[in-house]
Amino acid sequence: MTHPAIATGHVSVITGGASGIGLAAARKFQALGLNVAIADWSEEALGRARTALGPEALVVKADVSNRADVEALLDAVIDRFGTPHIVMNNAGIGNGGPALGELASWQRVIGTNLYGVVNGVQVFGPAMIAGGAPGLIINTGSKQGITTPPGDTAYNVSKAGVKVLTEALQHELRNIEGGRVEAKLLIPGFVWTGLTTGERAVKPDGAWTPEQTIDFMLASIEKGDFYILCPDNEVQRPTDEKRILWAAGDIAENRPPLSRWHTDYGDAFQAFLKG
Repeated sequence: MTHPAIATGHVSVITGGASGIGLAAARKFQALGLNVAIADWSEEALGRARTALGPEALVVKADVSNRADVEALLDAVIDRFGTPHIVMNNAGIGNGGPALGELASWQRVIGTNLYGVVNGVQVFGPAMIAGGAPGLIINTGSKQGITTPPGDTAYNVSKAGVKVLTEALQHELRNIEGGRVEAKLLIPGFVWTGLTTGERAVKPDGAWTPEQTIDFMLASIEKGDFYILCPDNEVQRPTDEKRILWAAGDIAENRPPLSRWHTDYGDAFQAFLKG
């Protein structure tokens, strides 16, 4: 059985919907008979998305870090289709920098990746709850928000915040008497999108396509999963599970932070991974 929010004639909204995972979701929802609204900030990407999705889709330019833009998006969706049944807070950017990096870069990444999701949750959530129909709020997180590898610390912090927010949101939603809206946390693997392309022109063998990620997401929702932990062609779920457990073990076992990348613990981590 599919989730009752995913039904012909229902309304879906995807931020960051003009490319990558967001566009793949929009196309899949269209194929399933849903009305689709996408939001993005790039005029060029929005133009390509209009062509891909056709005139039946609502295409809106919006900066999700701006609360007024998200409120205007909700108004536009209601005017065109009615109250949404699915909201996918998917817009995301990277390259925020390390802990001692530039504040402006941090603000840019946190604004889009975390406050963009907060805005989506707080603007769309009450309308969906009040509508009384089955609903899904799907927030796009990242494995980097769980295992927090060294490098783009700003990105890791933003995605760790999305994880905590979505967990608390689902707790709140399930305690609403008669509530029919659920939250899900999408945790993609290595996906071939604008965030991962870099200077490469050809998809690496290890990467999944956005379409594979959305197919996995829908299958996981059908199973009732909250944590939609996606594999890819390089890393399967057992490896992800051990990486996550090791990261939590840094606290429980009083190891140094990020011990997975600490020279004194490299052998121990590899043994744990193989064990």
